[in-house]
Amino acid sequence: MTRTMRLSALLCAPLVLLAACGPLVKIGGNAPAPDSVYTLSAAPPSSVPAGLVPVDLARAVSVDTPTVPGALQTLRIPVTVSDTAIQYVKAAQWSEQPNRLFQRLLADLLVQAGQPVIDLRSSGQSGGRRLTGQLQAFGVDVRGAPKVVVRYDATLAGPTGLRQRRFEREADLPAVEGPAVAAGLNAAANLLAADVAAWVASAG
Repeated sequence: MTRTMRLSALLCAPLVLLAACGPLVKIGGNAPAPDSVYTLSAAPPSSVPAGLVPVDLARAVSVDTPTVPGALQTLRIPVTVSDTAIQYVKAAQWSEQPNRLFQRLLADLLVQAGQPVIDLRSSGQSGGRRLTGQLQAFGVDVRGAPKVVVRYDATLAGPTGLRQRRFEREADLPAVEGPAVAAGLNAAANLLAADVAAWVASAG
Protein backbone atom coordinates (compact mmCIF):
# COMPACT_ATOMS: atom_id res chain seq x y z
CA MET A 1 0.00 0.00 0.00
CA THR A 2 1.47 3.35 -1.00
CA ARG A 3 1.87 6.28 1.44
CA THR A 4 -0.98 8.14 -0.34
CA MET A 5 -3.35 5.19 -0.04
CA ARG A 6 -2.50 4.75 3.67
CA LEU A 7 -3.20 8.45 4.36
CA SER A 8 -6.51 8.23 2.50
CA ALA A 9 -7.55 5.20 4.53
CA LEU A 10 -6.71 6.96 7.81
CA LEU A 11 -8.74 10.03 6.86
CA CYS A 12 -11.75 7.96 5.84
CA ALA A 13 -11.77 5.75 8.93
CA PRO A 14 -13.36 8.31 11.29
CA LEU A 15 -16.01 9.07 8.69
CA VAL A 16 -16.90 5.40 8.39
CA LEU A 17 -17.07 5.12 12.20
CA LEU A 18 -19.40 8.12 12.51
CA ALA A 19 -21.62 6.82 9.75
CA ALA A 20 -21.87 3.46 11.46
CA CYS A 21 -22.96 5.14 14.69
CA GLY A 22 -25.76 7.03 12.97
CA PRO A 23 -26.34 10.79 13.07
CA LEU A 24 -24.92 12.36 16.24
CA VAL A 25 -26.91 15.59 15.97
CA LYS A 26 -30.32 15.89 14.42
CA ILE A 27 -31.05 19.37 13.10
CA GLY A 28 -34.67 20.33 12.76
CA GLY A 29 -37.38 17.74 13.09
CA ASN A 30 -40.94 16.92 12.16
CA ALA A 31 -42.62 19.07 14.83
CA PRO A 32 -44.43 22.08 13.33
CA ALA A 33 -43.07 25.54 14.08
CA PRO A 34 -45.01 27.26 16.89
CA ASP A 35 -47.62 29.80 15.88
CA SER A 36 -46.47 32.07 18.72
CA VAL A 37 -43.74 32.25 21.34
CA TYR A 38 -44.87 33.37 24.80
CA THR A 39 -43.28 34.98 27.84
CA LEU A 40 -44.21 36.10 31.35
CA SER A 41 -44.55 39.74 32.36
CA ALA A 42 -45.21 41.45 35.67
CA ALA A 43 -48.55 43.22 35.89
CA PRO A 44 -48.12 46.12 36.37
CA PRO A 45 -44.51 46.24 35.14
CA SER A 46 -42.01 46.99 37.89
CA SER A 47 -40.12 50.28 37.77
CA VAL A 48 -36.53 50.90 38.81
CA PRO A 49 -35.65 54.22 40.49
CA ALA A 50 -33.31 56.42 38.48
CA GLY A 51 -29.79 57.05 39.72
CA LEU A 52 -27.80 55.27 42.39
CA VAL A 53 -29.85 53.58 45.09
CA PRO A 54 -28.11 52.23 48.21
CA VAL A 55 -28.88 48.58 48.92
CA ASP A 56 -28.94 46.97 52.35
CA LEU A 57 -27.18 43.71 51.55
CA ALA A 58 -28.41 42.12 54.78
CA ARG A 59 -32.04 42.58 53.63
CA ALA A 60 -31.40 41.95 49.96
CA VAL A 61 -32.75 38.78 48.38
CA SER A 62 -30.95 36.62 45.83
CA VAL A 63 -33.48 34.71 43.74
CA ASP A 64 -32.28 31.38 42.35
CA THR A 65 -33.69 29.83 39.20
CA PRO A 66 -36.13 27.15 40.44
CA THR A 67 -35.49 23.52 39.69
CA VAL A 68 -38.14 21.76 37.61
CA PRO A 69 -39.29 18.19 36.92
CA GLY A 70 -38.65 16.61 33.54
CA ALA A 71 -41.99 17.69 32.05
CA LEU A 72 -40.95 21.34 32.45
CA GLN A 73 -37.42 20.98 31.10
CA THR A 74 -38.63 22.20 27.73
CA LEU A 75 -40.03 25.26 26.00
CA ARG A 76 -43.34 23.49 25.44
CA ILE A 77 -46.40 23.83 27.70
CA PRO A 78 -47.42 20.56 29.40
CA VAL A 79 -51.01 19.33 29.63
CA THR A 80 -51.79 16.71 32.29
CA VAL A 81 -54.40 14.43 30.71
CA SER A 82 -54.35 11.64 33.33
CA ASP A 83 -52.46 10.61 36.45
CA THR A 84 -49.81 8.98 34.26
CA ALA A 85 -49.92 10.86 30.94
CA ILE A 86 -48.75 14.29 29.79
CA GLN A 87 -49.20 15.92 26.41
CA TYR A 88 -48.23 19.41 25.21
CA VAL A 89 -50.18 22.38 23.89
CA LYS A 90 -50.10 22.26 20.11
CA ALA A 91 -47.96 24.82 18.26
CA ALA A 92 -47.14 26.92 21.34
CA GLN A 93 -43.98 27.38 23.35
CA TRP A 94 -42.21 29.72 25.77
CA SER A 95 -39.41 32.05 24.73
CA GLU A 96 -37.24 30.45 27.45
CA GLN A 97 -37.56 27.50 29.77
CA PRO A 98 -40.39 28.37 32.20
CA ASN A 99 -38.29 28.25 35.38
CA ARG A 100 -36.08 31.06 34.02
CA LEU A 101 -39.12 33.15 33.11
CA PHE A 102 -40.61 32.51 36.55
CA GLN A 103 -37.38 33.45 38.34
CA ARG A 104 -37.37 36.89 36.69
CA LEU A 105 -41.06 37.37 37.44
CA LEU A 106 -40.40 36.54 41.10
CA ALA A 107 -37.61 39.11 41.20
CA ASP A 108 -39.88 41.77 39.63
CA LEU A 109 -42.68 41.14 42.14
CA LEU A 110 -40.25 41.21 45.06
CA VAL A 111 -39.03 44.64 43.91
CA GLN A 112 -42.65 45.81 43.65
CA ALA A 113 -43.16 44.64 47.24
CA GLY A 114 -40.26 46.81 48.39
CA GLN A 115 -37.73 44.01 48.75
CA PRO A 116 -34.21 44.74 47.44
CA VAL A 117 -33.14 42.06 44.96
CA ILE A 118 -29.51 41.27 44.12
CA ASP A 119 -28.50 39.39 40.97
CA LEU A 120 -25.29 37.56 41.80
CA ARG A 121 -24.33 37.18 38.13
CA SER A 122 -24.51 40.90 37.31
CA SER A 123 -23.42 42.40 40.64
CA GLY A 124 -20.92 39.88 41.97
CA GLN A 125 -22.68 40.23 45.34
CA SER A 126 -25.15 37.95 47.08
CA GLY A 127 -27.94 39.11 49.35
CA GLY A 128 -28.29 38.29 53.02
CA ARG A 129 -31.34 36.20 52.13
CA ARG A 130 -31.62 33.57 49.43
CA LEU A 131 -34.81 32.35 47.81
CA THR A 132 -34.63 28.92 46.21
CA GLY A 133 -37.32 26.45 45.28
CA GLN A 134 -38.88 23.92 42.95
CA LEU A 135 -41.38 24.89 40.27
CA GLN A 136 -43.42 21.70 40.54
CA ALA A 137 -46.25 22.59 38.14
CA PHE A 138 -46.57 25.16 35.39
CA GLY A 139 -49.07 24.04 32.82
CA VAL A 140 -52.59 22.82 32.10
CA ASP A 141 -54.65 20.14 33.86
CA VAL A 142 -57.57 18.62 31.94
CA ARG A 143 -58.39 15.73 34.28
CA GLY A 144 -61.51 17.73 35.11
CA ALA A 145 -62.59 21.10 33.79
CA PRO A 146 -59.55 22.63 32.02
CA LYS A 147 -57.45 24.84 34.27
CA VAL A 148 -53.96 26.27 34.56
CA VAL A 149 -51.89 25.23 37.57
CA VAL A 150 -48.80 26.91 39.02
CA ARG A 151 -47.15 25.28 42.05
CA TYR A 152 -43.93 26.48 43.69
CA ASP A 153 -42.19 25.03 46.75
CA ALA A 154 -40.18 27.92 48.21
CA THR A 155 -37.23 27.90 50.59
CA LEU A 156 -36.03 31.15 52.14
CA ALA A 157 -32.65 31.09 53.88
CA GLY A 158 -31.45 34.03 55.94
CA PRO A 159 -30.02 35.24 59.23
CA THR A 160 -33.14 34.13 61.12
CA GLY A 161 -32.97 30.58 59.78
CA LEU A 162 -34.68 28.52 57.10
CA ARG A 163 -38.33 28.80 56.09
CA GLN A 164 -40.28 26.69 53.61
CA ARG A 165 -43.73 26.98 52.13
CA ARG A 166 -45.75 25.65 49.19
CA PHE A 167 -47.59 28.15 47.00
CA GLU A 168 -50.23 27.22 44.44
CA ARG A 169 -52.57 29.10 42.13
CA GLU A 170 -55.17 27.71 39.73
CA ALA A 171 -57.54 29.33 37.26
CA ASP A 172 -60.23 28.01 34.94
CA LEU A 173 -59.29 27.89 31.29
CA PRO A 174 -61.73 28.75 28.48
CA ALA A 175 -59.78 26.82 25.84
CA VAL A 176 -56.63 24.70 25.68
CA GLU A 177 -55.04 26.90 23.03
CA GLY A 178 -51.78 28.81 23.06
CA PRO A 179 -53.04 32.38 23.65
CA ALA A 180 -55.53 31.41 26.37
CA VAL A 181 -53.06 29.10 28.12
CA ALA A 182 -50.24 31.67 28.09
CA ALA A 183 -52.53 34.42 29.40
CA GLY A 184 -53.90 32.15 32.12
CA LEU A 185 -50.45 31.01 33.25
CA ASN A 186 -49.14 34.59 33.23
CA ALA A 187 -52.03 35.73 35.44
CA ALA A 188 -51.68 32.77 37.83
CA ALA A 189 -47.91 33.18 38.00
CA ASN A 190 -48.30 36.88 38.86
CA LEU A 191 -50.69 36.07 41.71
CA LEU A 192 -48.43 33.34 43.04
CA ALA A 193 -45.31 35.51 42.78
CA ALA A 194 -47.14 38.26 44.70
CA ASP A 195 -47.96 35.68 47.40
CA VAL A 196 -44.29 34.71 47.61
CA ALA A 197 -43.19 38.36 47.76
CA ALA A 198 -45.59 39.05 50.64
CA TRP A 199 -44.28 35.97 52.47
CA VAL A 200 -40.66 37.06 51.99
CA ALA A 201 -41.50 40.58 53.21
CA SER A 202 -43.22 39.21 56.32
CA ALA A 203 -40.15 37.10 57.11
CA GLY A 204 -38.17 40.31 57.72
